Amino acid sequence: MAWFLVEITYVREKLEEVRPRHRKFLSDLADQGVVALGGPLGDGSGGISLYQAADETALTEIIDQDPYHLEGVVAERTVREFKPVIGAWLPKES
Repeated sequence: MAWFLVEITYVREKLEEVRPRHRKFLSDLADQGVVALGGPLGDGSGGISLYQAADETALTEIIDQDPYHLEGVVAERTVREFKPVIGAWLPKES
């Protein structure tokens, strides 16, 4: 499994209407262990989420089902593979 950092920029006019469905979508993925964390940027221009997926193709299949994507809230989306090596959330190596 690989980690991916996904950043989106919002189409603000549609944001409020779609947000509840988007948060439910991410919440369900978090329950499945796919989303480690996610949330809006401090300036409200977009959001960042950290996903775990088999590869970028599998991730794209997942995030293309996000209501933000399906309902036109995403003005721009970037996906970058992330390789965490240090952090409290990482499993301890023995």
